[in-house]
Amino acid sequence: MNLFFISWQYIKSRPLSNALHILILALGIAVIVFLLLASHQVEDKLMRNAKGIDLVVGSKGSPMQLILSAIFHIDYPTGNIGLEDARALVRHPLVKHSIPMALGDSYKGFRIVGTDLRYPQHYQAQLAEGNWWKEDMEAVIGSKVAQTSGLKIGDRFAGAHGMGESVGDEHAEHLYIVTGIMKPTGTVLDNLVLTNIGSVWAVHEQHSEADSSTAATLLTNRPDTLNGLPPGKAGRELTAMLIQFRNPMAAIQLPRYVNAQSRLQAASPAVEVARLFRILGVGVSIAQGFSYLIITVAGLSIFIALYNALKERRYDLAVMRALGASQQTLFALVILEGLLIAGAGSLLGIFLGHLMAESVHFLADEAEQAAFTGLMFLAKEWLIVATALLIGFLTALIPAIGAYKTDISSVLAKGE
Repeated sequence: MNLFFISWQYIKSRPLSNALHILILALGIAVIVFLLLASHQVEDKLMRNAKGIDLVVGSKGSPMQLILSAIFHIDYPTGNIGLEDARALVRHPLVKHSIPMALGDSYKGFRIVGTDLRYPQHYQAQLAEGNWWKEDMEAVIGSKVAQTSGLKIGDRFAGAHGMGESVGDEHAEHLYIVTGIMKPTGTVLDNLVLTNIGSVWAVHEQHSEADSSTAATLLTNRPDTLNGLPPGKAGRELTAMLIQFRNPMAAIQLPRYVNAQSRLQAASPAVEVARLFRILGVGVSIAQGFSYLIITVAGLSIFIALYNALKERRYDLAVMRALGASQQTLFALVILEGLLIAGAGSLLGIFLGHLMAESVHFLADEAEQAAFTGLMFLAKEWLIVATALLIGFLTALIPAIGAYKTDISSVLAKGE
């Protein structure tokens, strides 16, 4: 006796009812899968981009905004800091490494970052083609920038104020030239245009060639370079500094030293990312609670359907018993029906959850830039399938016990 075939035929005999149960269960699972994929990818991106950065120093304002703008490049900067303040910070004995950043412009929504080669080296970036910048107005672009904009080695482009999609005409007299394209890194670098700090200064103010060319070396950590350098030109500013501590004591003393200065602010990526997770966690928890409610309703509907179906099939089950089927066979038959419905709902739900994630990737520009995808599978999804099958087993348990206790003689005597 093929129990799988018989159970499937029973399910097919009520197509609309069972399809509705499967769909309700699938919707609840789809929401959970989508949230699982989203939270995993967001957390992975945040941790990967913040790795190795102990402190971000910028102007006074919101610490969260400073972190989002300087590390993740998804917000506007809090302001600028003076070059001399930055140089004093670099000299601090508790600073092991520092990476300067000058922000303000973008190209087709991709941020232009003035920095030095330590920034791509921090993320172990490699070039797919071309060379790293050497002179002012030379730029290296991320893999996503190249893919979306169509820029190639040797192409020229102009930046625009802010982070909008427009190319803009305000910097048309200052054209960058693409000298290199980075390989995909899976980090924020994929969505950035990198150049030296002198280029950013040259775009926004009229500097002499000599003044501009020495800009990128003013902030190096090497003592032999710091000693004897001329002071920066009045009004020269940076947006932020990415700091790595020299020792654990710096985690306590350095933020206090920075925040004591009226113009500077220190923000810890670890603290702010944890706070961001807490903020996002509230919305995720609410959505998960709603999905659990949907799954509970689906489980109850499957139970009611199987229980009512048992009443309709009591005569069929009695005939099967009369033909030699054991009580255990009838029990397994109903259990298998519940497992098939739950299994179909879980597989459909996982498919819909991945489809939702991939749809967000194509429909939202921010998700596309963050490489948000539904084409990845997590080990936890097997746990979701196992949980759905457990729900199917539990909802079928009482009807299965009823089938197990079917009284052959009384049912056949009634003839229904």
